[in-house]
Amino acid sequence: MTTSAHLLNIENEFRLALSNRILIIDGAMGTMIQRYKLEEEDFRSNEYDLSTHKQALKGNNDLLSITRPDVVLEIHQKYLEAGADIIETNTFNAQFLSQADYALEHLSYELNLRSAKIARQAADEYTKKTGIRRFVAGALGPLNKTLSISPSVEKPDYRNITFDTAVEAYTEQARGLIDGNVDFMLIETIFDTANAKAAIYALKTFFEKNVELTRPILISGTIVDMSGRTLSGQTVEAFVISVSHADPICLGLNCALGPNEMRRFLEEASKNTCAFTICYPNAGLPNTFGEYDETPESMANQIGEWAHDGLLNIVGGCCGSTPDHIKAIAEVVKRYPPRVPPTNLHTEDMLLSGLEPFIISRYTNFVNIGERCNVAGSRQFLRLLKENKFDAALQVAKTQVESGAQILDLNMDEGMIDGQAVMAKFVNLLASEPDISRVPLCIDSSNFAVIEAGLKCTQGKCIVNSISLKEGEEDFLEKARRCKKYGAAVVVMAFDEQGQATDVERRCAICKRSYDLLVNVVKFNPNDIIFDSNILTIATGMEEHNDYAINFIESLKKIKELCPGCKTSGGISNISFSFRGQDRIREAMHSVFLFHAIKAGLDMGIVNAGQIPIYNDIDPRLRELSEACIFNTRSTATEELLEYAQQLKLSSTGSDTKSEQQEESWRTNATAEERLQYSLVKGIDKYIIEDMEEARQKYTRPLHVIEGPLMNGMSEVGELFGAGKMFLPQVIKSARVMKKAVNHLIPFMEEEKQKNLQALKEQGDTITTGLDAQYTIVMATVKGDVHDIGKNIVGVVLGCNNYRVIDLGVMTPCDKILKVAKEENANFIGLSGLITPSLDEMIVVAKEMQRLNFTIPLLIGGATTSKQHTAVKIAPRYHNGPVIHVLDASKSVVVCGNLLNEEKKEEYLEDIAEDYNDIRDEYYANLKQIRCLPINDARKKRWMSEKEDTNITKPTFLGTEIFDNIDPEKLINYIDWKPFFDAMQIRGKYPNRGYPKLFDCKEVGAQARIVFADAQKLLSDILARKLFSIRAVVGFYPCRTSGDDILIFDPKDPSKQISTLFGLRQQTERDSNVYMCLSDFISSTSIDYIGIFALGVFNVEQEAQRLVQKESDDYSSIILKLLGDRLAEACAEYLHERVRRELWAYAPNEDLSTKDLLSVKYQGIRPAAGYPTQPDHTEKKTIWNLLNATEAIGIELTESLAMQPASAVSGLYMGHPESNYFAVGKINEDQVHDYAGRKGMSVKEVEKWLSPILAYDVDSQQ
Repeated sequence: MTTSAHLLNIENEFRLALSNRILIIDGAMGTMIQRYKLEEEDFRSNEYDLSTHKQALKGNNDLLSITRPDVVLEIHQKYLEAGADIIETNTFNAQFLSQADYALEHLSYELNLRSAKIARQAADEYTKKTGIRRFVAGALGPLNKTLSISPSVEKPDYRNITFDTAVEAYTEQARGLIDGNVDFMLIETIFDTANAKAAIYALKTFFEKNVELTRPILISGTIVDMSGRTLSGQTVEAFVISVSHADPICLGLNCALGPNEMRRFLEEASKNTCAFTICYPNAGLPNTFGEYDETPESMANQIGEWAHDGLLNIVGGCCGSTPDHIKAIAEVVKRYPPRVPPTNLHTEDMLLSGLEPFIISRYTNFVNIGERCNVAGSRQFLRLLKENKFDAALQVAKTQVESGAQILDLNMDEGMIDGQAVMAKFVNLLASEPDISRVPLCIDSSNFAVIEAGLKCTQGKCIVNSISLKEGEEDFLEKARRCKKYGAAVVVMAFDEQGQATDVERRCAICKRSYDLLVNVVKFNPNDIIFDSNILTIATGMEEHNDYAINFIESLKKIKELCPGCKTSGGISNISFSFRGQDRIREAMHSVFLFHAIKAGLDMGIVNAGQIPIYNDIDPRLRELSEACIFNTRSTATEELLEYAQQLKLSSTGSDTKSEQQEESWRTNATAEERLQYSLVKGIDKYIIEDMEEARQKYTRPLHVIEGPLMNGMSEVGELFGAGKMFLPQVIKSARVMKKAVNHLIPFMEEEKQKNLQALKEQGDTITTGLDAQYTIVMATVKGDVHDIGKNIVGVVLGCNNYRVIDLGVMTPCDKILKVAKEENANFIGLSGLITPSLDEMIVVAKEMQRLNFTIPLLIGGATTSKQHTAVKIAPRYHNGPVIHVLDASKSVVVCGNLLNEEKKEEYLEDIAEDYNDIRDEYYANLKQIRCLPINDARKKRWMSEKEDTNITKPTFLGTEIFDNIDPEKLINYIDWKPFFDAMQIRGKYPNRGYPKLFDCKEVGAQARIVFADAQKLLSDILARKLFSIRAVVGFYPCRTSGDDILIFDPKDPSKQISTLFGLRQQTERDSNVYMCLSDFISSTSIDYIGIFALGVFNVEQEAQRLVQKESDDYSSIILKLLGDRLAEACAEYLHERVRRELWAYAPNEDLSTKDLLSVKYQGIRPAAGYPTQPDHTEKKTIWNLLNATEAIGIELTESLAMQPASAVSGLYMGHPESNYFAVGKINEDQVHDYAGRKGMSVKEVEKWLSPILAYDVDSQQ
């Protein structure tokens, strides 16, 4: 076998193992070395003159691979014996930069070679010993220097290492590891992503030159504390984005944190990568003695929760962990399936990052790339650079970000400055300013050496602006490959060897040619390609320039059709260069051009968005002239615009007073409300206080000013933003005005609150207001979101109603919200968010509240939230407490009041639950595109109990028992009347839905009372005359799970299988990432038990027919049939209670009210064939055969498997304490074929019975 084939075989084995089970990586090498209590002589030897080396060597653990290889080998062996599938080489600091501390940089290659060979020896030994492949990971540590952080506080731009030096160090280390025959490369403990990018660049370059030596790459970052960031400041998601260009086979986290602290960050990494996950935490946090307190058992239990929740592919230990820890972890996780990586994550999105992620999706509005840090776009910025005033230049960048720039364009192309040096210095300075470096950079230059200088200094994923075919394909491909190795997206200009494209056809042809080269040759991600098809200057007086703008706009849509996944961009100010010095004209042209270009598909642009007027506010004449020039609708458009500009110039020479008067004309004859709304939309705060004061005097309460004119103004801002007529910087201005307005009202609202409290106190009312026991709400804008106006208003309103409001501000991480809520004993948690990613973070908080056993209400609010999203996505993640969407500030008091009122709370929550259930049902019923997991992947994500051992209770008898002549009197209290009224189509309206509240509904209450009285009368007659007879049969059987099926065994001989209950598994993609089947609630390793039942109410049909034929009473006949159904269901409830308490007796002390019984607050479930948990009616045949139901009690199955009599119920009893009802939902063809094969039925027959739940069109499959 060739070397390449051998390596490919190992990689395939590794991938297969990752797909089949959770792999174990070893624990800490350093912790184990300390146990050997080595002295200085152990670090010396006769080799390489180490015995006479002048520097102390103790502590250089990597050197032990040369001086004490026996110790290193023995540690590897101990970890392998404990169950490790992967061992790391002893090379954490084995590159020449770290070894220079010991003056041993010349031994770097040898250290890596020796370490790899030792690990290889140990792994091969245990592979042979156990027959299970053991792997060797070549460990590349983080370096002892950082590319993103200055070692000097006084010189923030200084670095004591260069990117090229880091690449050189990693390259030499990799060469030694590969020569020592490691299986893959592990870039680990990454505290600075720029260092990791250097390692990736080194490996990618090495593999390009030595294709036959290519190894898979694994990457593991380090979150240094609970802020959720690396030492260099990146969030987990930003880190993942920044290193994903390495195409790592595994990506995850290690070190710094213990398993309890690490979980949330692992979850974030897991949901943001398509790679397998790897995580090896410390054995807790260091105590005051620098030791680690997590025992093997406690660490394993916490990691077991990760495995249960589907977060793991590889797990092990870092600092403080030992073979005992690894053994315990291996034992716990072996019972859980591995995480199945997502396959369709961000398939259409462009992912960028600074310190924080920036995702451009189909839902992202136009992206503003700030142009003021471009020497061609800002004379001020150029001057500051020339004068070496970098602090002031940084302020320009900061202002851009604060004003709404989502990406910063950096361009240093000017003849009088050293582009490479200045670019590197400025990017390094940006890294010291978190407020700026949180956004991605666009490294902009016509000199590729300047671009590389910037790329070598940034840890995030940035954009290169630009490359093109101008110098031919070879040059284009070389630059593209380098950009890919740096992990950058690229702007491609519509240039080729013949020059710049100006017409639509050439623009499209060049872009398509570039796209094909990038995607097919370089293997570039299409989402990382941005086309700038040349925004060129119009209205120059030259006829050939007149179509430049319209050609650009027309080319946008065609380019996107030709180049799937690409984005489009351009330098907006180019369009108006012919009007330099005429800012008002230029700004109007930019606004009009953007309005139309964005509609045509422009995704982003380099623009000073803060200086762009709102499209609707442009003088109609100027707007029309701008559009005439842009679309070249008439030959005189340029002359007309020039004439307009001249008139504008002349009029601007008038007095400043006149100009000011014209400017303030919007205030004349306008009401306070109109002025407030205008100020908000325009972002003018000059008069906001006086207008607010005037409005306050008009309204009875300060709150009404907020809920009236201020909210109206912000609504208009939202509409304009959504329509593309306002840009983010303008929205930010509006938000600042809003904040100033609200702040003015707060003292008056506080005064109102105190007056109200005093009045209540005088009346002796201290209960309803909470004066004696103030209730607490913890509020926060979730992580990733900086918008807080709405939340602040809610806080003010609740504060005015005597709630204690703890406002955690914006960008609040989940753990802080929950920590403060616990510390403050909060009664509520309120989450707010304005942008779409906030919705995902709210889901994270809900999941953590569930995991940490919170029970308090979770309130959801903010512009991007909705009742539908809350019901469908958030509420299902938090079962322990209510999740409620709060529409606006005024509703918050009502919601909190209802939740605190013991008399109203239960009914209120029932109404909410019913409403949200309806919303969920409607949402899933209307899903147009259903995505299904392959059934084998769904099985890997099956539900598994968090408890390792669940006590199995044996029923009091095995086999069947008949219950004849059940007394209907006993069933009356078990009747659920809600379905009765539903069948009679009597439905109350909120808040009077459901029985008995619908009696109070104005619309249907009177009718409901009449029908109920009639039903009670008929029920009394049924009981008095004994019109119905009720019979049931119940059976209990030994069983065991086999895959998705439940094997049924003979009650007299549990080793003899007598039947099988076949199961269907959830298959449609779901947020929970858990795919359930009834078999999940039955043990697969030991004998378990299952109950089966059937019952019927007899003589219902006959009596109903008598009422129709002899008394012509159709109305009573209908009610009688419904009562028969209600008694059947009541009997099912009654029998199930007896099963739980007596017959199976797994809950002998159960004591529930009828209401709790009907709300399913007991242990266990009774699913029925043909219903959502098992939608296959043919399973009734198995139930009938086991129970001998027809002979036993006289219930028959019709040809269509309906039960006869019609008032009958059948199903299963399952007693697992965590069992619950679920809906299988839609299933795909692969599961149908598999199910048919297991049942011994034809696919066609299965498709007939399961047609309502098929996720595919049967006819199209023929």
